Amino acid sequence: MKKKIRLIFAFLVLLVQTVSLAQAQNPIIFADVPDMSMIRVGKNYYMSSTTMHMNPGVPIMKSTDLVNWKIINYAYDTLADLPALNLTDNQNAYSKGAWASSLRYHKGIYYLTTFAYTTGETYIFKTKDIEKGNWQRISFNPAYHDNSLFFDDDGKVYLIHGAEKLKIVELNEDLTGVKQGVPERVLIENASAPTGKEVGLAAEGSQLFKVKGKYYLFNICAPRGEMRTVLIHRADNINGPWEGKVALQDRGIAQGGLIDTPDGRWFSYLFRDLAAVGRVPYLVPVSWEDGWPVLGEKGKVPTTLDLPASKGLIPDLVACDEFNRRKGQAALPLVWQWNHNPDNALWSVTERKGFLRLKTGRIDTDFLQARNTLTQRTIGPTSSASVALDVSKMKEGDFAGFSVLQKKYGLVGVKIDAGQKSIVMITTDNDKPLEVERIALDQEQIYFRIDCDFTGMNDEANSLYALNGKDQASFFYSLDGKVWKPIGRPLKMKYDIPHFMGYRFGLFNYASKEIGGYADFDWFRIKY
Repeated sequence: MKKKIRLIFAFLVLLVQTVSLAQAQNPIIFADVPDMSMIRVGKNYYMSSTTMHMNPGVPIMKSTDLVNWKIINYAYDTLADLPALNLTDNQNAYSKGAWASSLRYHKGIYYLTTFAYTTGETYIFKTKDIEKGNWQRISFNPAYHDNSLFFDDDGKVYLIHGAEKLKIVELNEDLTGVKQGVPERVLIENASAPTGKEVGLAAEGSQLFKVKGKYYLFNICAPRGEMRTVLIHRADNINGPWEGKVALQDRGIAQGGLIDTPDGRWFSYLFRDLAAVGRVPYLVPVSWEDGWPVLGEKGKVPTTLDLPASKGLIPDLVACDEFNRRKGQAALPLVWQWNHNPDNALWSVTERKGFLRLKTGRIDTDFLQARNTLTQRTIGPTSSASVALDVSKMKEGDFAGFSVLQKKYGLVGVKIDAGQKSIVMITTDNDKPLEVERIALDQEQIYFRIDCDFTGMNDEANSLYALNGKDQASFFYSLDGKVWKPIGRPLKMKYDIPHFMGYRFGLFNYASKEIGGYADFDWFRIKY
């Protein structure tokens, strides 16, 4: 009898696990996709996100189920031609560039707004075909912080912006700037007041919605020493009065807005700081009580959702690349982004068929200041990526290879010093590069691999610093692409605010003594 009970119990556990695996799991994307703005047009969902100093910038993604997303284009190729964005004159724009965006659809046109303190401007992009992009670009001063674009029913168009003291400006009819003669005004004087506490992170990240005639303004804030929190204010008139409340306090999952489904269900899209992998998206079911959106289940974000299961992030958000291009294909798939603005004269996928060529064109001594590092997101809970590299045309002082990119980076690659090729692993120690191991190399083809482990986190942690996950990158090389040997030491990855971005895999090549050399990457392969 006991054996029969155990078998029944085991069957029920298996059944629950099977049902669970057939449903969406939080986080819906275990990768760095922060500051989401989301819309639904018919049966299709579209989402924008923040990639700051990466280019092309402001990724646009599409989904038909809120779970499985594919990058379909970007708002721009480059934001501006400035030293900080070009990694010239010893300047950079780490954690800067374009910040939070606002995606909207109005009368057959898609609109996207963003802003950049790097340029001091607010940007509005618009297109009739979001699938193909071809965004028309408008910009004006000043840079409106975390602005939310809002088309009201009376034809007026607004930007809500700011932190703590939230403000509103009306735009002119063609959205080329602020409407003349209509002064900016304060929308909510003290937006963090519903917490009843002193705040460490003032209310920001505004996203405004209108549902059944009522206005709902979403914000993020954090009481001092406490977790990040979702605030909602509502009003019957956009001019107020506004009443606010704390809508969610659960493990710091916050900042986002509302989205509905064709069958009438509601969700809130939010994100969570999940240490080295970055800021990852969550979906939270929403019910309505007394005219308020109620987020979560008994105040908690559920692990499973009544939505289709994820099919994985490969190949729609990250992907392998053999660098073979057919006629008419884009030079680089949309999963790739350059670290800062690229120098397009110094890379090619056509000069040698089936290879990405990274050429040197100036002298650099700092990996973080070197141009043309080509990146893709790392993904959790674990991911492993590898590259094949031909180093036969590198010159004295050149360094080419594979990296995990953040302020505290790790590199494995080939260096040429005094005519000798060497495999080198470099880590970061007290913000300075530290060579950990060097092995002589006497061949021209080499393979590198980096394994990232983001497991072991305390999922109930209420702050970024209490997660205590592994956040470890391990480095390997191979002489034949089959037998892998560890090199150097594992890197304890750390999400640093000066970069404000989850770790990225990066392909790099730079010169430290003479220019004109190049490295050819045969392929990039990723799995998890």
